[in-house]
Amino acid sequence: MNDNYLKVARLAAAAGAKILLSYQGRFSVREKAPRDLVTEADVAAQQAIQKILLSNFPDHGFVGEEEGHDQVSAEMLADPNHPPIWIVDPLDGTVNYVHQLQSFAVSIAMYHAGELQVGIVHDPVTREIFWAQRGGGAFLNDIPIRCSTTDRLEQALLACSFSAGTQHDSSELSRFAAALDEAQSVRRLGSAALNLCYVASGRLDGYWATCVKPWDVAAGALIVSEAQGEILSLSGEKFDTWDPRFVATATKSLNDQLRRCLA
Repeated sequence: MNDNYLKVARLAAAAGAKILLSYQGRFSVREKAPRDLVTEADVAAQQAIQKILLSNFPDHGFVGEEEGHDQVSAEMLADPNHPPIWIVDPLDGTVNYVHQLQSFAVSIAMYHAGELQVGIVHDPVTREIFWAQRGGGAFLNDIPIRCSTTDRLEQALLACSFSAGTQHDSSELSRFAAALDEAQSVRRLGSAALNLCYVASGRLDGYWATCVKPWDVAAGALIVSEAQGEILSLSGEKFDTWDPRFVATATKSLNDQLRRCLA
């Protein structure tokens, strides 16, 4: 793996984080969909990130929250000779950001030859930078991180994500109630990227989601894997970057228990 990929990704994430901080409290908000907010800040951050990535790697693909996802085909993803594809969420945790809750992040991943290869999640407020390269371990800033050793659901602190406009009779709420009944506790923190990083660093023991997009979780999924965690589809199959309905946990045993609980 080219170490320059990681270096440039970190520069791009830092540029995006700087823009998000500069916009705090002075941006306008519009509705992208009911209860789904988009700001001038995330558009500006994505433009800055895209410029840095593609000026360094002009032949690479780019998939961002605001554009590019309709240009990715199954054939492209399966072709080992296709150039790498960057998967970017310039502002994961938009609702938190809009309401000045200080839990949001920039997420950048690189996908190549059927696998995630690089992942960066940059928290602008805490200045925590979670990162990983395939086969190289996971890090918080430059300190190696590992998942917890929790292997019993009743001892696990979990997080989950709901879709915008979740209805009272939805399967998402049914899963939440089931997990709340069996786990130590469950949180809904508002940033999928940070949830995964918190699993990787042992702050959370598990996280599941059925309503997120690839750009929300691609970087964090690699970071969990490289921190020796377990991330699988709800049915126990390999995590699919492009269809991310998954359970991420500290240990395999915990993953098995949580998936049974959510079934």
